[in-house]
Amino acid sequence: MKFSKDFKRQMVPEWIEAYVDYDGLKRILREILHYNLSKKRETPLKSLEKKLSLHRTLSGLHRHTNGDVENQVTREGREIEIEFFRKLDEELNKINTFYKEQIEVVMDESTLLNKQLDALIALRLKVRSSCSNGACSPEHQGVEMGSLNSSSEVEMSEHRALEVSSNSLSGSEITDVILQGINQDDESTSVLENNTIVKSNGRPEEVGNNSTNQQGDPLEILERVKIRNTLESPLDTIKGVFKDSKHDDLCFKKDELKKVEAKLRLAFIEFYQKLRLVKQYSFMNLSALSKIMKSYEKITSRREARLYMKKIDNSYIGSSDEVNNLLERVEATFIKQFSNSNIQKGMKSLRPKTKKEKHSVTFWSGCFSGFSSALLIAVALRIETKKLMEKEGASYTVNIFPLYSIFAYIVLHLLIYAADIYFWRRFKINYPFIFGFKPGTELSYREVFLLGTGLAVLSLSCFLGNLYLDLGSTTQRYKTLTGLFPLGLVAIVMIILFCPFNIIYRSTRFFFIKSLFRCLCAPLYKVTLPDFFLADHVTSQVTAIRSLDLYICYYGLGERSQRESKCHGHGIYNVLYFAVPVIPFWLRFLQCIRRLFEEKEAMHGYSSVNYLLTIVAAIIRTICELKKGMAWMVLALVSSSVVVIVATYWDIVFDWGLLRRHSKNPYLRDKLLVPYKSVYFAAMALDVVLRIAWMQLVLEFKLHSLHRMAITTVVSCLEITRRGIWSFFRIENEHLNNVGKYRAFKSVPLPFNYDEEEEESSKDD
Repeated sequence: MKFSKDFKRQMVPEWIEAYVDYDGLKRILREILHYNLSKKRETPLKSLEKKLSLHRTLSGLHRHTNGDVENQVTREGREIEIEFFRKLDEELNKINTFYKEQIEVVMDESTLLNKQLDALIALRLKVRSSCSNGACSPEHQGVEMGSLNSSSEVEMSEHRALEVSSNSLSGSEITDVILQGINQDDESTSVLENNTIVKSNGRPEEVGNNSTNQQGDPLEILERVKIRNTLESPLDTIKGVFKDSKHDDLCFKKDELKKVEAKLRLAFIEFYQKLRLVKQYSFMNLSALSKIMKSYEKITSRREARLYMKKIDNSYIGSSDEVNNLLERVEATFIKQFSNSNIQKGMKSLRPKTKKEKHSVTFWSGCFSGFSSALLIAVALRIETKKLMEKEGASYTVNIFPLYSIFAYIVLHLLIYAADIYFWRRFKINYPFIFGFKPGTELSYREVFLLGTGLAVLSLSCFLGNLYLDLGSTTQRYKTLTGLFPLGLVAIVMIILFCPFNIIYRSTRFFFIKSLFRCLCAPLYKVTLPDFFLADHVTSQVTAIRSLDLYICYYGLGERSQRESKCHGHGIYNVLYFAVPVIPFWLRFLQCIRRLFEEKEAMHGYSSVNYLLTIVAAIIRTICELKKGMAWMVLALVSSSVVVIVATYWDIVFDWGLLRRHSKNPYLRDKLLVPYKSVYFAAMALDVVLRIAWMQLVLEFKLHSLHRMAITTVVSCLEITRRGIWSFFRIENEHLNNVGKYRAFKSVPLPFNYDEEEEESSKDD
């Protein structure tokens, strides 16, 4: 693989503008090469030029034009090389500045992590001392003891620390003793400083600057620290609203130790990944400059290349060793504090294995694609031969098709999601970081395609079996059994989805379940991008979700034999028929309200109004569908038109970031990842058309060639397709926002919050 391709492949997508312009430097080198080649081509004519020059001199016609030409050519070559070194200096300064900024960021963060680690060790000591005094219940004691380091060396060091600190050590000094007991090497105890421990106030403590605070409780650090409540669960949210947060923050409960350790462990892992990316950034840029200078030396055969490499080696990015030191210390600290000195376990957490593509995925994707195509043809032939789309078979189609259509919509959604992943990867959009997937657990487009085709084979097999047994002349005795086919299919899918065993992409299934649960519990959970992204997709599956009403009617209310003809006679079914189209938009509305109160941004308030209008339009449309009145028809048309206009404008302007009149790309945006501008204009036009197509569900135009169920299915599929197109440009816009802010890491909430007022007063003293 050429270095240029490998260089682009290993770039951090959010930092792509901060890398060396390798292609630009190579372009200038090619100009120097062409210039040198052109000089070599002229050498055979030099003897002829000398003869002509002598003839002109003898004839008195020589005007020194040849020397002027040579000077001009030499000047041109020098200008190209001057441009090359000017560009090289600009690129070196750029990467030096960016690298220095990143080093400052990681150094500041390492200081915070040191303070957090001090508080964690103090909390461990407090829990340990309370357990040794019998304050812990027997059931909690084992948990709390297990949360500490289990080695005898650590236990003795902690006991020794407790004894020494009872009379003479402050809270920060006790942390030093503990860290020195845990780590034999001083370097491995600190995440930041050489041979020093960063104290709770963010700087090395000066022994000898005594005050009254130096004598007293060795765990006084906990008096200036409170556990941060991030309202991550419904219970936390309710407590944050109805309880006094100050009183709750100041008391340290025994069961909080494991939560604190888990949060800080995650913070250390994320910090380690950040350090690895910074190191990779330095290595790739230095390698690029080295390659460039070697190419320059090969082309020009000059010593300037070696001299400039010395300049690069002496620059900040070439001589700085802070990242390597931090990596070593984070590894040592993490292994000791969070892996019970198990090196293999600790490094496995810090450096997860990269995911490898499997050939079996491609093989089975092809097999399932062929099977599903054959089954689809068989279903179409069965429907055609039994004339199920005509009037005599329409009642059967209306009854049986909605039970299976939900799986068709899910399959289509999966296939479009696979296409989105393919294009995200092609245009280097860092979707795993945006969605917050754990490294190595994100699905490739092949794996999502495999899931979609597998579900298609399963659902089409059940549907074909249902058609064969229901409509066959010799299989009428199995007609009662066939009614259970859809319910059995739902049961199989639910078993696979909630299967606790590590099969069929367990991490992805649980991530989906967790995000869906957080959507259903809105606004009790903090809203993240996967949550509202999934909620937006659920709003496009209203027709599929409404099919669940029929499952409740057929199998819950005992209408399996009569089917839809008597479902509206049940009050529960009518309530669900009204509620189902509203619930997805209501959840999305609650998410916007939560974000409005937390982030204090007016855009979330405007977004909530958008979803509120959609809720009103959905209710009016449902009433119109049931009552069939002209007045309701007009109201439904007006409300739905307003929703279409507002939602389309919101999609294009806010979600996609397009229609910027004064951007570099008129009516688009400044930065575009897709190289063809026509794609963006086509996507905007298609979004408008597909939004208007959704109006068919309100207007119900009479198309004699298509059954009403077929029209509903086509419109629902178009809405899912529109959502897939929306997804690509929405994540592209999010990625560009991250690129603009060089945001390549997750912000992990730290467990402890220091009292800033006391810290400032201690600094003043």
